[in-house]
This record gives sequence, C-alpha cells and structure tokens, in this order.
Amino acid sequence: MLSTRLTNARILTMDPSRPVAHDLGIWHGRIVGLDEAVTALPARRVVDLQGATVLPGFVDAHVHLAWTGLKAVRTSITSCAAVDEVLAVVAAAATRAPDGGWVDLAGYDQRALGRHLTAAELDKVSDGRKVFLMHDSGHGCVVNTAVLDQLPADVPHENGFLAEAAMGAARALRPPHSQQDLADAIGRAARACLAEGVTACAEAGIGGALFGHSAVELGAYQLAREQAKLPLRVQLMVAADRLHPVNAHEADGIPRALDLGLRTGFGDEWLSVGALKIYTDGGMMARTAALSGPYEGLDHAGQLQDDPELLAETIVDGHLAGWQLAVHAIGDRAADVALDAIERAQRIRPRPDARHRIEHAGLIRPEQPARFARLGVIAVVQPNFLRSFGDDYASIMGEERAPWLYRGRGFLDHGVTLVGSSDRPVTDGSPLRGVQFMVERASASGRVIGPDEGVTVDEALRAYTVGGAFACRWEDSAGTLAPGKRADLVVLGDDPRSVDTSRIGAIDVVATFVDGRETGGAAL
Repeated sequence: MLSTRLTNARILTMDPSRPVAHDLGIWHGRIVGLDEAVTALPARRVVDLQGATVLPGFVDAHVHLAWTGLKAVRTSITSCAAVDEVLAVVAAAATRAPDGGWVDLAGYDQRALGRHLTAAELDKVSDGRKVFLMHDSGHGCVVNTAVLDQLPADVPHENGFLAEAAMGAARALRPPHSQQDLADAIGRAARACLAEGVTACAEAGIGGALFGHSAVELGAYQLAREQAKLPLRVQLMVAADRLHPVNAHEADGIPRALDLGLRTGFGDEWLSVGALKIYTDGGMMARTAALSGPYEGLDHAGQLQDDPELLAETIVDGHLAGWQLAVHAIGDRAADVALDAIERAQRIRPRPDARHRIEHAGLIRPEQPARFARLGVIAVVQPNFLRSFGDDYASIMGEERAPWLYRGRGFLDHGVTLVGSSDRPVTDGSPLRGVQFMVERASASGRVIGPDEGVTVDEALRAYTVGGAFACRWEDSAGTLAPGKRADLVVLGDDPRSVDTSRIGAIDVVATFVDGRETGGAAL
C-alpha cells in the first residue's frame, strides 16, 4: 500500500524520459511510480490536487542559514534613509545592551545613505558599547572606536569601515554564538526556505573568519537536527580557513586537510559535508569584487582576498585532499585566479568528476565561459541580484561590462552546468522569483540587463532543480521526480511555463513535501 498518492496534478518531472505525469505514488519517503504504475494501487492518503502543478523540490545551492536566522531577529536599519535615522536606532539599541557589551545591527548598506557611516558618528550614540553594523553583502562592516581600539594596529579601515579580512578580525573579537542560539536560527531560516518550496540547500561556509559564528558550528546543525529543527536537507560547505598541514602518507598526496581527513561526502541524506568554501575576492555591493578593470567612476578595481599564489595553493591543496571546491569569485579577475588554480590542480591530480564550482560568477568576460566548460566547472549564480541590485551593478560596471553580469545563456551555450541559488539573506531567497529574473533579467526599476543572457523558463527551472542537485552531488536522489528518487517536491498554484513571465515570482507555493511528508506552504 502506498503512503500517499498525489492525483489530478500537472507533474513536471524535469526527467526528459518522462517529462509530464498526472499521478505520483509515495512509499517510505520515496517515489515508487507515476501514472499507470500507481493509479490503481491502494494508498493510505489520496490527495486530489485539482490540477495544481508539481515540481521537484527546489535546491538552493548557496544559502547562509545561520546568518539568515540571526538576521531575522536582529534590530535592522534597512528602512533608514538618512544617517540621523540610523544613529537614532543605534542609540536606542545601545541602551538595551549591557555595559561594555556589543550592539549588533543588521541591514547596513551605505548606498541608501549616500556614504559610509563613520566610527566618530557611532561613538556619539554608543554609550561605551561596542557597535558592529554588518554590511548586507557580508563583506564589510562599520564599527566604532571601542572596537577599533581592540584591533591590531595594522588592520586597515577607513573611518571605521572594515572590509573582508579586516572585517573578519573585528568579528573574531565578538563572543561566539552558542550552539543552541545557532540551532534556533537555523530552524527559523529552514522554515522560511520550506515556505518558498526549497527542500534542500547548501550552507555556503561554516567555521570561517568571514561568516563563521562558532568554532564548533557544525555541531549546531547536528543539534538542530536532533531537536527536529532541520526539516529540510542541508549540505555544509566548510571554510578553507579550517585547513591545516597534516602529516599524511606520501601516497595520499595530501598537504593540508581537516582533522581526520574529513572531506566532501561525509554524512547522510539529511545533513552532510559538501564543498570546501574558498574566497578569492569580495562583493560588488562593498566594491571589493576583484575586476580586471576599475569600477566605473572609481579609481580601483576591487581586491583579492590574498596574494594570488596563496589563493591558488589553497585551491590546489583542497583539490588534492579530495574536496569538491566551491570558490567564491564574483569579479572576472577573481574568476581568472580560480580557473587558473583549478586547471593547475587538475593537471597535478586529474579528477574528472570533481564538480568544482564557482560561486556567484558575477562578472564573467565573454571568453571565460569556455574555460568553465573545458574544466568542468559549475556556475552557481544568483539571479535575484539582478532584481535587487541590478541598477547599481550595471552603473558601476559601465555599458560594455553590464551585459556580462550573472550570465545565463552564455554558460548554457558553452555546455556549462548552470545553477540557480539565492545567497539568502543578502537578498530575496525565493526560487520562483529567481526563475523569473533569470528569464527576464530586469532590475527593480524595469531596466533589462544583458537581455541576450536570458534563458527559457524550462532552463531556469532546471537550474533550481536538476542543476542544483548535480552541483550538490544529489542527482541520484533529487532534482527530478522519478521512481526511486526522494519524495521531495513542491506544489504550485500555477504552471511557471504557462503564465506570463512577470507573474512567475507571484505563483503561490501551495505545499512543500520533504521525504513524502507535507512540511511547508499552505495546507492541502
């Protein structure tokens, strides 16, 4: 007997061997068959979907769950449009903090204010507390003098604004979050993902200087699972900061590793270790993404996180230690560094199915997708960035480079696996809106950026299902709806392929099923 049979549905399987079905049978969390294979079988529960559309559960291949959950309950200055408004919020938060404690605020973006805040301005309203305003990009922060005074003298800052490694030095001063606080935050973020049809995701970097929240952060995810706060599948990228020299056997050829040789693939179908996360540059919002030419109107071209040779050594060592690599490279210069190092690593020890990934691939020159394809590198992009930040990004790239932003068609035409993701909480996490923006490539103002890079709706859906599963090495169990696969699926109020493109992002998520159980969306 089936556990559940979904019937009277428009099932888009994303499986080319059987692209459409109307019935789907579930038993013990797995899909056992479609249509005639299950229609006559008895089932404990039969759900008439009345023509609703069913897709494989969305795979968000790049998220920050702990950061998302913490940000959701942190005082935010997102709505502030003037410096005085921000300072008033900081002053109020300082009165609630203990003497000598930290004031953490979310939602900082200097573009809304016309300039960065300064340490001196924060000093006037901090009442002796240590103030830390996290930039929305995750690649910078503004702090007051109470924080600057605790930093080594050689940590660079500009009137209290710290970028990249300097921000990491400031973060290191703060007390770590407890595993319980992190587990609660992870649970909040996971529920938000489920509500948008996400059934599996890749947490983009635990334990590192930039985004780490605790030296024992992996344990927080285990705790969340033990406390039933992890209702979707999570793969954890580990920050390359955690690699250290090891005395392995010479036949292993491993110069650096995590303790005990932990690497990609450890874990189970609910919680596992994914790629090694390596940062090569910063972000466009903070103007620290490394470009091959200056930002429009500025006298610099961003920055690499470290000396290029040291970055290359980390990429090569990670490859030699058996990791899948997830290399953060937003600017085209950073992508060159990443691709050069991956090519070098593959020459030393060929691994044809390594599935190394470049995260973001924000600005990619016309000749670079061919190198992605030749090296088998996956492009993990965030179409929602075009919507949220497209006007700004297009302006700072200039007329020639703007069409190169967050490419779609350019990757697909070269045979590169294209993966959609959100990078939540940096911006909107909805996969459906990501699909829409991947197709239409329009900013919030309606400006179309690089229209030749638009993809079809079906290709965009594949980027959030088949592509995401492949990037996370889940293709045997997720990404399509076929017998033997996990019963992870999303029920939608309409078919994304049938509605006007501008309406895709507004389609209702009626229900989300994980392991055959309804866990999110509106109740059926």
